[in-house]
Amino acid sequence: MHRLTNRVRPYAWGARAAIPRLLGTDPDGTPQAELWLGAHHGAPSTAHCDDGDRPLPELISEDPHRVLGHRTAERFGARLPYLLKFLAAEAPLSLQVHPDAERARSGFEAEERAGIPLDAPHRNYRDPHHKPELLLALEPFEALCGFREPAATVADLIGLDNDLATELREDLSHADTQSALRAALTRLLTLPSPDRCRMIEEFVREWSGGGRGPHAEIVTDLATRYPGDPGAVAALLLNRVTLWPGQALFLPAGNMHAYLQGTAVEVMASSDNVLRAGLTAKHVDAPELLDVVDFSVLPIPYAQPGFLDGRREFRPAAPEFALHEIGPGRITAHLPGDGPTVVLALHGTVDLVAEVGEGVTLGRGESVFVQADSGPIKVEGHGHVVAATVGDHGRTRV
Repeated sequence: MHRLTNRVRPYAWGARAAIPRLLGTDPDGTPQAELWLGAHHGAPSTAHCDDGDRPLPELISEDPHRVLGHRTAERFGARLPYLLKFLAAEAPLSLQVHPDAERARSGFEAEERAGIPLDAPHRNYRDPHHKPELLLALEPFEALCGFREPAATVADLIGLDNDLATELREDLSHADTQSALRAALTRLLTLPSPDRCRMIEEFVREWSGGGRGPHAEIVTDLATRYPGDPGAVAALLLNRVTLWPGQALFLPAGNMHAYLQGTAVEVMASSDNVLRAGLTAKHVDAPELLDVVDFSVLPIPYAQPGFLDGRREFRPAAPEFALHEIGPGRITAHLPGDGPTVVLALHGTVDLVAEVGEGVTLGRGESVFVQADSGPIKVEGHGHVVAATVGDHGRTRV
């Protein structure tokens, strides 16, 4: 087992106090959005080893079959296929979607051939991997997720006379729901620049005087934070979701979503491929995004856990990862030992005892990387723990 030092990403939407509170440090007044635990090149963790500290990717590359396990190394190569995050949102994240594996690979290769630098602001694909993700709420968590029935949006638009509302009602009245949603989102993302700000401002002004339904406050709030951004109006196309502690969402490729506020744990395939639709100052590639979005109207993708060996286990349809939750409270549980594991203590004090090697005690905010050759892990103590492992299609639950 190797204790980890992890890096904080200071995105503008981050909360000021949640991550410092987890880590036992003093807030410095700046936003601290995400704590990354893993080997992603954007912010790799540091592993503390007997012979010195080293970046986790370096530790893995030295002997991937021993560190990751033969099955993981054969399937994913010499890389940790998942990334665990502690996420603290004080303001909305961008409205976004992730590509599937084929699109990520082809898009990355095309941009490589075009010679677009990896750090170019207009680059869409920064690696050749997809990015399904699972989010587990630690407190009430607000999000927009997936498309709702077009008729529900039309009902919210009744009585609005501005040009944009009138055009959206017409788009959303198409008999085929996917065609209706595609037409509405396409309109919003391709509003002509001379008229875009005016049309959105007129929409928001009228909406604020008579908006209704579950999105009544969201549209106004988003428009205030991002003036002239069509993402504020596009929010009306999506389901509003409130997760309570212990509830989880699984977001596959093509699912349009935006996290609005709250604290959560997130695990995903180790990728940074995000296509944005709005609520951001970053690059928006409307044609590419519209090709990637799944316009199906589907149930909200809640992830349901299984219960095994004293833990709640989320194994969605993603081979790269599974998420395990133990506690809160007095705990005795076991984590599987057939691959690499990242463990984070959310609070309390717990002892981790591996089948092979020495154990370790974790306090609040502390984390550890457990190599595959350590075997299964026993977790005991009083606290709240989450752990990420490699997924397994043979035991998939959604």
